[in-house]
Amino acid sequence: MKQIINGKLYDTEKAQLVAHDRYWDGSNWERHGRNTYLYKTAKGNFFLYRTTRWQGERDHIEPVSIEEAKHWYEQLPEHEMEYEEAFGEPPEEA
Repeated sequence: MKQIINGKLYDTEKAQLVAHDRYWDGSNWERHGRNTYLYKTAKGNFFLYRTTRWQGERDHIEPVSIEEAKHWYEQLPEHEMEYEEAFGEPPEEA
């Protein structure tokens, strides 16, 4: 999906998938009819790609800050990148 937001082009085909909540539950891949994907652009910007199967809703892209991206990384169960690869630093020790 491509979407222009505030004069910037966000493209899921050119960005790297960082994390998502897509999983097979035995019947389908959707999570209650919706899925969230966190992407990172070549310039290091992050965005969410939200998909839906619900009537009246549309798939859309939502730019997020690095802090919001870190939050989403923690919330989304499926990680395609390690934390350090995605954010350029290891997670802070507890």
